[in-house]
Amino acid sequence: AVVVDLGADHRLVDAGAWEAYYGSAHAGTWPYGLPELLHAGETTAAAQRAELAAARRIAVPGCNVTAVTLGLQPGISAGVVEPLDVVAVLANGYSGAGRTLKTHLLASEALGSAQPYAVGGTHRHIPEIAQNLRSAGAPDVTISFTPTLVPMSRGILATATARLVEGTDPAAVRAAWEAAYADEPFVHLLPEGQWPTTAATLGANTALVQVAVDARAGRVVTVTAIDNLVKGTAGGALQSLNLALGLPETLGLPTDGVAP
Repeated sequence: AVVVDLGADHRLVDAGAWEAYYGSAHAGTWPYGLPELLHAGETTAAAQRAELAAARRIAVPGCNVTAVTLGLQPGISAGVVEPLDVVAVLANGYSGAGRTLKTHLLASEALGSAQPYAVGGTHRHIPEIAQNLRSAGAPDVTISFTPTLVPMSRGILATATARLVEGTDPAAVRAAWEAAYADEPFVHLLPEGQWPTTAATLGANTALVQVAVDARAGRVVTVTAIDNLVKGTAGGALQSLNLALGLPETLGLPTDGVAP
């Protein structure tokens, strides 16, 4: 049997990071269910797909992690961005906050309002993002991560920035993202000048990515949109399961968003 875990228990490799962020004993590490995850020196995610094809236990990533990882990893792998001053700010739909009955999660409180949460390095997805960027080749990672709930039911718009490696040609930046995602069925680098929207990913297993260079700030800016309930969770799980079962990776997974 193939077991796919949509919870956090088996995502982290570092037991110390698990205990620091979750406060319990580490339950062990399973193969990581992000087929597009780059390994150091790769321009395509062949190694990750081979690992999933042989897996019988799969740990699906966190939804915020998927968005930030897909946004930044091509630059890490290609060596065009620095991993020690990464900043990620996310706009999250309320389904990403779970179903707990809390006053600030009620529609009457949330509509017409935006509110940050897990501020100041406390969000449990931080060590998972750092783990993925190290997989892509970063020797170490420093990330400031701030999610914000906005009045939409689902979706994530992740804006992540990192320092441009000194002397890097801006054309090499876009080329890194093009090389990483040229043949990906679900991750699409948009044409220059077009920016991702969450509505365009609604109900689809698609991640829309854009990258730009802020020359004055010396930083690379990436924006990634996903549906947190599809590519961010269930769709990513099914995509990984397809690989483990030897089925076409895209089987049963929509690619066109259905805007409301």
